[in-house]
Amino acid sequence: MTASPQNRGVQLGMPQLPAADFPAEVRARLDADAAEVVARYPDSRSALLPLLHLCQSEEGYVSKTGIRFCAETLGLTTAEVTAVATFYTMYRRRPSGDYQVGVCTNTLCAVMGGDAIFEELKEHLGVGNNETTPDGKVTLEHIECNAACDYAPVVMVNWEFFDNQTPESAKAMVDDLLAGREVSPTRGAPLCTYKETARILAGFPDERAGAVEATGGAGPASLIGLRIARGEPPHTPIVHPRGESTTEGGE
Repeated sequence: MTASPQNRGVQLGMPQLPAADFPAEVRARLDADAAEVVARYPDSRSALLPLLHLCQSEEGYVSKTGIRFCAETLGLTTAEVTAVATFYTMYRRRPSGDYQVGVCTNTLCAVMGGDAIFEELKEHLGVGNNETTPDGKVTLEHIECNAACDYAPVVMVNWEFFDNQTPESAKAMVDDLLAGREVSPTRGAPLCTYKETARILAGFPDERAGAVEATGGAGPASLIGLRIARGEPPHTPIVHPRGESTTEGGE
């Protein structure tokens, strides 16, 4: 079938074949890493998600070459790999920055200031959604809920939490990233680059000193349901019976 003039040049999101392979030394290193990942699963195709992260740890995004690598390694078609890589937002489809700055703009974070943070960061950085600063350091995006509503509004950098943010604190944080200064998340492991984060998500250990020990728990609002499930009385009743007045401390 001949494409009509208006449809010529339309990109359907499928990789054009044949895609280039990785350089020989890179392919050999990735083959060794991939073998370790695949060995963890009874069905090799179950290793696709970590292998896509592995490709991101090499290039910073999932390229056509990365799709070819995953397909050849797992005995899948490039169409099957592409379907997965385009379904999940955690896989980048084009080069991005060393630090992925995601501003939660879902309901609670939005009304608590997330929308304002996102708009001010766009102006401050001079980039739009899913765009990267000219120096290649910061990519800005709006993201959906990250299950940290009790810390709203939340900003994430390479999937590490920055809680209770304001436009001013968010701008100061990205300025530090751009300047190469050390930036510490509110909770969780110290920041590393997006490629380093991708390798950890592929299932390889974080070998930085103290990184594994670093942690951060949920806030009080998130733990109320857990306390109730354990039979512990909440500090204050969640819902008071109609007509009854509240008592101090919920007792």
